[in-house]
Amino acid sequence: MADWIPDLSRSDKPRYLAIADLIAEDIRAGRLAIGDRLPPQRKLAGRLDIDFTTVARGYVEAQKRGLVESRVGQGTFVVGTPRPKLRPAAAARPSAVDLSMNLPPEPDDPVLIERMQEGLAEVGRDLVALLRYQGFGGTRADKDAASAWLGRRALVPSQERLFVTPGAHPALLGIFGLLAKPGDTVLCEAITYPGARAVAAQLSLKLHGLPMDRDGIDPDAFAEACRTLAPKALYLNPTLQNPTTLTIPEGRRTAIAQVARRFGVPIVEDDAYGFIPAHGPAPLAAIAPDLTWHIAGLAKCIGAGLRTAYVVVPDARSGYPFAAALRTANVMASPLTAALATRWIEDGTADTLLRFIRAETQARQALASEILPAGSFRADPLSFNLWIELPAPWTRSAFVGHMRATGIGVVASDAFTAGGPATEAVRVCLGGPASRAQIRSALDYIAHALEQSPEAVSSVM
Repeated sequence: MADWIPDLSRSDKPRYLAIADLIAEDIRAGRLAIGDRLPPQRKLAGRLDIDFTTVARGYVEAQKRGLVESRVGQGTFVVGTPRPKLRPAAAARPSAVDLSMNLPPEPDDPVLIERMQEGLAEVGRDLVALLRYQGFGGTRADKDAASAWLGRRALVPSQERLFVTPGAHPALLGIFGLLAKPGDTVLCEAITYPGARAVAAQLSLKLHGLPMDRDGIDPDAFAEACRTLAPKALYLNPTLQNPTTLTIPEGRRTAIAQVARRFGVPIVEDDAYGFIPAHGPAPLAAIAPDLTWHIAGLAKCIGAGLRTAYVVVPDARSGYPFAAALRTANVMASPLTAALATRWIEDGTADTLLRFIRAETQARQALASEILPAGSFRADPLSFNLWIELPAPWTRSAFVGHMRATGIGVVASDAFTAGGPATEAVRVCLGGPASRAQIRSALDYIAHALEQSPEAVSSVM
C-alpha cells in the first residue's frame, strides 16, 4: 500500500490525529489489511504537502493504538484492527501496567527516534569490524567519549583508570569480588539497591545496612561499623537513590569520605542516576578519587537496554586485577553497543535523550503530586519512582497483592532492606514503556487504595 494517501480534508482534528484516525478507518473498511506497508514518512509528507514531523506523529499515534508497528530499516506495517472503546463501567478499572521496574521513560518523539535510528545506521556502516573481539576496556574512541561524558560530573580520569564495561552489574560483581572474600562484610544503606544485595549474595558476602536519615547514611554509624565490623568496602547509590529517591548532599558526602579515609575503607559509588539532575552534587569519586570505585551506567540516563557502564578505578594499579576479573567473566563490552553509545555522545543524541528523560520524569512526578494524598510518599522531581510508606492498617504484602489483582506491579520493601526489619513500604516506578495515561490511571487506583482500608477495597469473595 505504498500509494496510500489519506484525505485529511475529511477531518477537523489536528493533522497527526487525522492520519491515525484514517488509518483506523481504512483498516475497518478493508482498504488497509494486516501486513500492508504504509508509505515512508517523508514520502507521504511530500504527497500531502505537510511537515515530516506531522506524519511521524501520526504514525506514532497509530502505533500507540496498536494499529501499526515500525520495523527498523523496513518501514511501518499494519498489524491490528482498531480497538473498541471501553464501556463506561470498565473505564474506571486501570489497565495492567508494570510499575515494578525502575526504568527511564521511553522516548516517543518521532524526530528524536529518527535521530537515534540514524546513529544506529551510521554505526552499522562498520558492522563487520564491530563483530570482532576487542581488547577489554574499550577502544580509544570509546574512552574519549566516556571521558567527555564523565567530565560533566567533574571527573577527569586518565585512560589507564577508565574502563568501558558491559553494564553496572558485571562491574559491581567484579569490584566486590576484588575487594572482599566470602564471609567478609560490605557496608551499604539500610535500604539499598536490590542489585547490590544480589551481587553480595552471589559472592557470599555479608551486606550490613547502616542507619539513614534524609541525607543518607549516618557518618557516626559508618565510623562505628568500621571500628567493629572490619568492612572491606562501602557501597552507595548516592544520587536519586533507588528506592528512597534521596540524594546525599555535598557536605554529607565529604563527611562520609573523611570516615572512609580514616579507616581505609574503599567506596563503591553506583552513580546510575548521577546525570539525571542538571546540577547535582559532585560524585564521591571527585571528592576522594583515590578511595572510590565509580560506576557510571548509561541504562538510566540514556536507555535501559544500552548495557554499557563507564568505570573509574582508584588508581592505575587497581585497573589490572579489575580488567582481569571482568575479562574472565565477560570477555569485553559489546563493541556494537559501545560504539552506539560513543556515537550518541559525540553527535549530541545522548544529551537530547537525557533532556527528554528529565522533562518526562518531571511531568510524571507532577502527576503523582497531583493525584496521591499529600505526604503519602517520598520522591524527587527527577526520580523515576516513588517510595510509599503505607498507612495503617495496610501491610506491604496486602498492598502488593491488591495491586497485583488489578495488574499493577509494585515492589515491597523486603527487596531493598539490608538492615533491620523491613518497613511497611513499597516502591512504585513511573518510567519504562508505560504512557502518561497508564501512569495516571494506576496512580488514581493507588490513591483510592491509600485512602481506604484493605477490607474496604478487597474484591475477594
